[in-house]
Amino acid sequence: MTIPFHPSIYEHAARVIDRSPWDVSRDGDLLAAAHIRAWQLYQHRPIVIGIDIYNLEAEAYGAPVEQPSSNGIPAIVRHPFTCAAELAELPPFDPYSAGRIPMVLAAARRVAAQCPGADVRIPLAGPFSVATNLMGFDNILLECATDPEAVGRALHGLVGGQLRFCRAILDAGLGIAFFESAAAPPLLSPAQFRAIELPALKSLMDQAAALTGHPLPCIIGGDTLPILEAMLATGTGYVCCPVATDQPGFMRAMAARPDVTVRINMDPNPITANDWPAVKQEADRVLALAAMHPKTCIGTGCLPYEADPETVLKTRHYIAGAAF
Repeated sequence: MTIPFHPSIYEHAARVIDRSPWDVSRDGDLLAAAHIRAWQLYQHRPIVIGIDIYNLEAEAYGAPVEQPSSNGIPAIVRHPFTCAAELAELPPFDPYSAGRIPMVLAAARRVAAQCPGADVRIPLAGPFSVATNLMGFDNILLECATDPEAVGRALHGLVGGQLRFCRAILDAGLGIAFFESAAAPPLLSPAQFRAIELPALKSLMDQAAALTGHPLPCIIGGDTLPILEAMLATGTGYVCCPVATDQPGFMRAMAARPDVTVRINMDPNPITANDWPAVKQEADRVLALAAMHPKTCIGTGCLPYEADPETVLKTRHYIAGAAF
């Protein structure tokens, strides 16, 4: 069989139309054009419509997104809340009017219309990632240590807004992918992930799966092998095996779950550096891991803006030529 190559295209979509991530992130026409062009080049699955994918919900709740210098990724650096108790009182945002969410939904519909057969999804942040952007890492990690019950209540409080967002995505005829990398070790310990984060994340994913009628992807970067069992407890049908974890150990652990698709990430640095011998070496390493599981694809983690599209395409062709 041939292992598919599905790089993760967010800010890199801006590169393929020669615009800055900031400009594309703020303009629905550019956002649609960038992701359409990226799909025409790479034929990746899924197409995740966004540039700064973790910022949407926090911005909808009032967190300002800052314009970066040059071609940097837009970020939230000023957090509007300081404690979990404030988040627990937040009313859910309206996905039809708040922040950039209506623009992203409209752009995604255009992408789906112009890319027949593509798997077009909206990125939906997990509750801990939303809370982190609203409070900042220092504040939320301190409360995880001193008042974990308050953080747990805040995370459950954010589930309602995310479910409203889910319904709006489904009403638009689009797919959903959950992203929750802020909760990965070493930011949260495995014990904290299970005790504080997992109940809210599982509640959200269970309810979202009930709406869609099928399991949803749960993408978490970082050192995720220590929380793999908890991730699978969300009912997800698709997980990421990140470069930052013990990838052989992760794939051995996944032997018990042949029903779950695993995206095994290459280190994107050789691609970005245009170091073709290193790219081939990295591709061969990940191809060997992919042979350990019946349902796999190869990814890149977040493909940097700076990556040369020609090198990405060369990587795609190289992987397509490797058969098992």
